[in-house]
Amino acid sequence: MGNVITNHQVSLLSSLKESFARAEQIKIVVSFILESGVRLLLPDLQQAAARGVPLQILTSRYLNITEPSALYLLRDGLPDQADIRIYESGNVAFHPKTYIFMGGAQGEVYVGSSNLSRSALVDGIEWNYRLLAQQEPEDYQEFIANFDRLFAQARPMDDEWLKEYSLSWRRPRWLGRGAAAKEEVDRPYPRGAQIEALHYLERSRAEGFRRGMVVMATGVGKTYLAAFDSAKFRRVLFVAHREEILRQAWDTFASVVPEKRKGYFTAQQKTTDADLVFASVQTLSQEEYLHPAYFPPDHFDYIVIDEYHRVAAASYQRIVNYFKPRFLLGLTATPFRMDNQDIFQFCEDNVVYEINLQEAINKDYLVPFHYYGITITPPITAKYPWPTGATWLMSWRRRFP
Repeated sequence: MGNVITNHQVSLLSSLKESFARAEQIKIVVSFILESGVRLLLPDLQQAAARGVPLQILTSRYLNITEPSALYLLRDGLPDQADIRIYESGNVAFHPKTYIFMGGAQGEVYVGSSNLSRSALVDGIEWNYRLLAQQEPEDYQEFIANFDRLFAQARPMDDEWLKEYSLSWRRPRWLGRGAAAKEEVDRPYPRGAQIEALHYLERSRAEGFRRGMVVMATGVGKTYLAAFDSAKFRRVLFVAHREEILRQAWDTFASVVPEKRKGYFTAQQKTTDADLVFASVQTLSQEEYLHPAYFPPDHFDYIVIDEYHRVAAASYQRIVNYFKPRFLLGLTATPFRMDNQDIFQFCEDNVVYEINLQEAINKDYLVPFHYYGITITPPITAKYPWPTGATWLMSWRRRFP
């Protein structure tokens, strides 16, 4: 392994992996952390933590680049196994990018231009230098001393700070659109708001809640979130009011948990023995099917109710009152009904996570929408009156599945 690493012939990621495997203590300081970088290094961090290696990670919110989802991914991937801190630099530039691996005479430091992102670790044009403790012991100790000084001044990353940061975070426009990682994956994985929502769903269950509602703007990935969160449960029921939604949900769940057996419970098909059942509310809510002959009340471990703002309707009430799952997740983009009925009472007043349309745009999960005004001029001889004024159309495209 050479001392100069430019991602040309040897990537920084491959070099770091070797150092992770032999380190006895790890200290990382980077100006910013992106989700793509965490996903690459997390397995090595977890393996090191499993060996009892102390982990210290220092980053900042300088220029608002660090992604909240990246910090949630770190926090959930290393629960109580890493000391993660935020350096509040104020108006002072915070640009260090250094990876320190300690271990007797085998100590080494990587210092250069690479922050914690996929581009910086794998295929971006980056210049980094590997410094060995036995060759330059004074410089090695100087890096450790400066890290420890900054780390002592930084604040621990707790839930309160992380939630505040996520609510206020906007992707800097000068960064441009966040590009999808260029990688081959066997199946989809959580991204962006889905990572944050999964964090709060786990915490909600740990606090004893058996129901919860997630409010997400259309396009952010509610169905994928349900598939990710329910993956660890044995039997799952997905309820929707349209068969088109059931077919789309089938495809989503099939991509996330392809090994599970699936079936429909609709007017045409009555599957009762599958791991994943996709049910039409119009069919399942009938009294003859809410019976132990079809499903005992505790048959499903996890239930997903799509379009949860409809839950006040009698058909939905029959379903949610009959079944006794370990957890029930309600999904909606519009939690308020025109008839002012309170749907929060049906989820134990537990709104687990919420991200509205404007917040999703600010975080670059959706692109900004555009309004188009179309003026309609009624014909002179019209048998029926035409609408006057303007018809407004709104559209946006999806960023995440």
